[in-house]
Amino acid sequence: MASTTLLQRTSITVSAFRCTAVPGEKPYAELHRCHSISYVRQGSFGYASRGRTHELVAGSMLIGFPDTEFVCTHDHVCGDECLSFFFAPELVETIGDRREAWQVGAAPPLPKLMVLGELAQAAAQGRSDIGLDEIGQMLASRFVAVASDQPGKQAATTARDRRRAVEAALWIDAHSQTDIALEDAAREAGVSPFHFLRLFSTVLGVTPHQYLVRSRLRRAARLLACDDRDVTDVAYDVGFNDLSNFVRTFHRAAGVSPLKFRQASKGMRKIFQERLAMH
Repeated sequence: MASTTLLQRTSITVSAFRCTAVPGEKPYAELHRCHSISYVRQGSFGYASRGRTHELVAGSMLIGFPDTEFVCTHDHVCGDECLSFFFAPELVETIGDRREAWQVGAAPPLPKLMVLGELAQAAAQGRSDIGLDEIGQMLASRFVAVASDQPGKQAATTARDRRRAVEAALWIDAHSQTDIALEDAAREAGVSPFHFLRLFSTVLGVTPHQYLVRSRLRRAARLLACDDRDVTDVAYDVGFNDLSNFVRTFHRAAGVSPLKFRQASKGMRKIFQERLAMH
């Protein structure tokens, strides 16, 4: 089993797992150490726990419950890949610690969960501006609602909530060049990460990480239009730690590369005209 840690925060850890086990390989007992949700990206495997067995395929979810023994088998295909979210007890409590939901063992490929699983995959590959910690909390919240047959309700907001969201947005904007985690912004707002994510998203219509990325893009566009510094320097100055991620994210937002955006800002408006003509 090969694993890669993609994100590690106080309340959530995200890892990618790749198993190369083959049919007939002897299974062995393992132990879930915390609440977890693993989205099966490809492949298939069997899962046995608490006297129940499940066959998981692409789109299924493996649900871990603390101190629960389980066994994975590979009787049909070779290997599998999973994107796994591990949750701290405090986060589970705020999301909804419904034991009957977290003890189901596995969930089949349900549309309401699969779409978030694919969004999580896109975030893991840098193809979405939603943070992995944010999508992990969304996935957990949606899973609990689906497993408990209790559809989520739109959260009501108070004047205090709206003020907190706006003040948090201003704080994020002022510090957007630094590495801001969801937990950092929530701490600044004085609420738990889960409640902050829900509050911020409800009031402003975007997640905190989306707002952070867009703040960085706004600053990048300003620098590209008004400054002659190298594109790489612009990327790092506004808070992107990876040039390729910056170029990809900027292109997705602007429809053109950072270099072509700079050229357009210098008078080459034909670049944008050609882009618009394509749609």
